[in-house]
Amino acid sequence: MVHIFTPPVKQPNQMQGNFSIHSKPHFRLILTIALAIVSLAVKAQEKAAGKTWKGFEKIEFTIEGHPAYYVKPSKALPGNPWVWRSSFPDWHTDMDSILLAKGFYIAYVNVDDQYGSPASLQVWDRFYYYLTDKLSFASKAALEAVSRGGLYAYGWAKRNPDKISCIYAETPVCDIKSWPGGKGKGPGDTALWNQLKWIYHFTEAQAIAYNDNPIDNLEGLASFRVPVLHVIGLDDKLVPVAENTYPFAQHYIAAGGPMSVYPVTTGPQELQGHHVPIDRPGYFVEFIYNNSFPVRKILPYNDYYKTGNKLSSFYNAAAKGGKVQVTFLGGSITYNPGWRQKVCRYLKERFPNTDFHFVAAGIPSLGSLPHAFRLQRDVLDSGKTDLLFLEAAVNDRVNGTDSITQVRDLEGIIRHAKKSNPDMDIVMMAFADPDKTNDYNKGITPVEIKTHQLVAQHYDLPFINIAREVRDKMKNKEFSWNDDFKDLHPAIFGQELYFETIKDLLNTCFENQSGQAINSKLSLPRPLNKASFENGSYYNIKNAKYTTGWAYTENWKPADGLGTRDGFVNVPVLSSDKPGAELSLSFNGTAVGIAIVSGSDAGVINYAVDNGPVKTIDLYTEWSGMLHLPWYLLLGSDLKPGKHVLKISVNEKKNPSSKGNACRIVNFLVNK
Repeated sequence: MVHIFTPPVKQPNQMQGNFSIHSKPHFRLILTIALAIVSLAVKAQEKAAGKTWKGFEKIEFTIEGHPAYYVKPSKALPGNPWVWRSSFPDWHTDMDSILLAKGFYIAYVNVDDQYGSPASLQVWDRFYYYLTDKLSFASKAALEAVSRGGLYAYGWAKRNPDKISCIYAETPVCDIKSWPGGKGKGPGDTALWNQLKWIYHFTEAQAIAYNDNPIDNLEGLASFRVPVLHVIGLDDKLVPVAENTYPFAQHYIAAGGPMSVYPVTTGPQELQGHHVPIDRPGYFVEFIYNNSFPVRKILPYNDYYKTGNKLSSFYNAAAKGGKVQVTFLGGSITYNPGWRQKVCRYLKERFPNTDFHFVAAGIPSLGSLPHAFRLQRDVLDSGKTDLLFLEAAVNDRVNGTDSITQVRDLEGIIRHAKKSNPDMDIVMMAFADPDKTNDYNKGITPVEIKTHQLVAQHYDLPFINIAREVRDKMKNKEFSWNDDFKDLHPAIFGQELYFETIKDLLNTCFENQSGQAINSKLSLPRPLNKASFENGSYYNIKNAKYTTGWAYTENWKPADGLGTRDGFVNVPVLSSDKPGAELSLSFNGTAVGIAIVSGSDAGVINYAVDNGPVKTIDLYTEWSGMLHLPWYLLLGSDLKPGKHVLKISVNEKKNPSSKGNACRIVNFLVNK
């Protein structure tokens, strides 16, 4: 149900032509989004045929109460290309008539007087999915934006750069401070400025400080190289080009986006220069046609994920409102800015009545083994998590974690998390790296993908295989690694691709959710491996016993100037660089290990459990010469439940590349 409030707003009388910069005598605002609207399931009721638009069949319907329509060409082009008008659909329609004759569809949904607000863009989402999923329109739309329509078109395009073929805009609003704010050279509109602030829930200061205007944050759109064409009036006093199109073009081109500006210098230019004539519609038609057709086959996101339990528990919690916690557990691709922030924004806009708390628990270089033992401190101790995003496949490959250990790690994370909160939903993700791409190119499924997918399937969890998606889309010539993805740590394009895939999974999971309570208290399935680390946690270094040669440092930091990782600097460290220095650790559990800092002087240690055979391990890694790397080592597993003793001594030998014999322990690892 959508509750509509219609307060009276006094409007200025200034209006000429077929559209005006001013609004109608009233406006509509979505105040409450109940469960039915939160779901992406589109309830569209098409009206009986018989209506026409310029001789073409017009199909009218509603999207969650909003009037919408599409106009059918006499014969659609292959792939069903289409134009999406964002505002004033009856203004300058000659281009649309030509495109219809050529085989394009024309579509429009009415969310006027919402100024491209997040609520209005949720309606746009539902409209898009209805046309593409139900009616098989092309996956990429050509956007036509007139005046304030720029707020909608660019708001949605920046959230969905993968779904845009091109953008054509006439005298578009690109900064709310310019219009309706009137904070620059333009007169603005006080009534509509107040209206906009009310819709966005802005104070005056917040509106002026708003940093997601069309002129802002264009890097993602530019990374998809979406062609943009603005038609402007040089003497537009209502929406001055110096405050709108010019800064937009400057920012978009600087980000690498293809941009053209066409100034209209002929004919009558009315409404203080804001209404310009379009005397060359065929010229602009070619821009849309050539950038939208032929329709390229884009591999769908849903080929690369399984929905598992469809996140019903999380959906119920988020749809009800109140406090909800979402946690991101992973390595550097989770730690770095990009897809994670976009998922946070998506969830806040999808569930506007929910008070979200987001926990960023990504630490570079860490894979499934570290996650299993740091879960309690870094995630569960932060409060009740309702949705956990988990990624480890990249670092499991880089760190050389064997498949059996991966199963034990991942099962440990899942079972530990579920024991703490049976309602917690978990999304498992496998990100891309060159090694996995090479495996797929050889016809081999990477071991990490097999293993992570096996665990996800066993626990009925959603699983996203972005590693295979990236390889397949490159083979489909949708993008290239060197020009677009650029690195294992994705460039802006890759971050957008990760987000769009995750968003598609979430949309699919949320579709047709009933909102009914589910039985989340069902027992977990039997573990795939009985020695899984479901009780893994850190064990304080103060529990170790040692004599000479070891030193406890309360606030350790390196003296050699090499880089560090968050959580592994300015922390307590138990260290020794003295060959022969020994320590012992009594513990109760079935597995034991150490979390160390491995820098340029990392040494070699001897270790044994319960007076068993002495083993030797080199603490120096291929990255230790570049930074003090957090490194997790499992020193004993498959132990009988009960008390054990771990003994460690510093070996006199060292790696040929190492500068010393250092062993720096940040935490012991114990699975009880």
